[in-house]
Amino acid sequence: MSFPRPLWRDRDFVRLWLAQGVSAFGARITREGLPIAAVLSLGASPVEVGLLSALSNGPALIVGLAAGGHVDRNRRRGLMIAADLVRAAVLATIPLAALLQVLVLPQLYLAAALVGAASVLFEIADHAYLPCLVSRDDLTEANASLSGTESVAEIAGPALAGVLFQVLAAPVAIAANAVTYLISALFLSDIRHPESQPEPQPGADWRADIAIGFGAVWREALVRPILLTSAVHALFGGIFSALYILFCLKVVGLSPAAMGLTIAVGGGGALVGAVLAGALSRGLGVGPAILAALALVAISVAAIPLAPADPASGMTVLIVSQFFGDASGVAVLVLTASVRQSVLPGDVLGRAGAAFHALGGGLALVGALGGGLLGERLGVRGALVLAATGFALAPFIAAASPLRRLREMPAN
Repeated sequence: MSFPRPLWRDRDFVRLWLAQGVSAFGARITREGLPIAAVLSLGASPVEVGLLSALSNGPALIVGLAAGGHVDRNRRRGLMIAADLVRAAVLATIPLAALLQVLVLPQLYLAAALVGAASVLFEIADHAYLPCLVSRDDLTEANASLSGTESVAEIAGPALAGVLFQVLAAPVAIAANAVTYLISALFLSDIRHPESQPEPQPGADWRADIAIGFGAVWREALVRPILLTSAVHALFGGIFSALYILFCLKVVGLSPAAMGLTIAVGGGGALVGAVLAGALSRGLGVGPAILAALALVAISVAAIPLAPADPASGMTVLIVSQFFGDASGVAVLVLTASVRQSVLPGDVLGRAGAAFHALGGGLALVGALGGGLLGERLGVRGALVLAATGFALAPFIAAASPLRRLREMPAN
């Protein structure tokens, strides 16, 4: 992965990149570790795994509703550091409980909810903070660079997690993530770029913040379809998040190490998507590139439930799906994030981001809970077929919107 030279020379952007890279690596260990610990260490059922996934995603709704205005009225970097410290403290309790042999599912539920809440706050603040560090012309490259780092973490994190979970107890592996959040906080604290205190907004409350955030998103014709496609991915992606690991381990028959390798290949695809997002938008135009990537996401997701119940052939199907699905998914994220940051005013970016997280978190919660129930009723494979069908709605939404005619990144 490479940066454009101006960004690479920007000391503060590099600190932000390092902070996100370190925490992203560890986050992959926790993302796989909590459900694997629930399935293999505590014998969780599909409904219990679905509840764990729901509690990981649910805070996006609550924090999204409450935090957007807080982000717009405070210095964003300080909020990101606080979120890192909270995540480190919460995750440190899991290996401690495992060491004392008192780890139970309710503790995993609580940890998933608290870490999820802090992560949503971090992401909302981060999205609003990036335009403070780089110019509008550099936003696509900056988002691509940050997404590329996430992709590297997706390659290495799950692979390492799979090996760690194969050799050690899953909760012990989560200890690594607590350390990564501390390192992330140190990098963020070393950023020197002054961040001005936002102007006070007397009388503002969370209900007004919600109205401002959703209003700003819904009124902008280029951002509204991004919200709708994100909602589709959140709802049906919630079903996948609840059942994917169970599908890999119990239906396809992969070992934890093989599953980690499969997800890591998807990280390679994500890195390709991050690197090529800018070139794709220049070649096709921003909007058509988003539309093409959404279509490839839908096709790739549809292949997952077709994986046979055989470790060798099933893993092959999953690897192909992971690679192309993650590549196209990251391209969508890079380009849509840049459109949002380019079009929306800086003083509402926090509340607009909160609108995305609140709607996405609420729908992901519904999808995760519904996924657990559907897994019990239809079987894990049948529930994933239903979810894959839902993903096909997203490219049609984008095709029916002004996005399809957007050739260049818009100016604010």
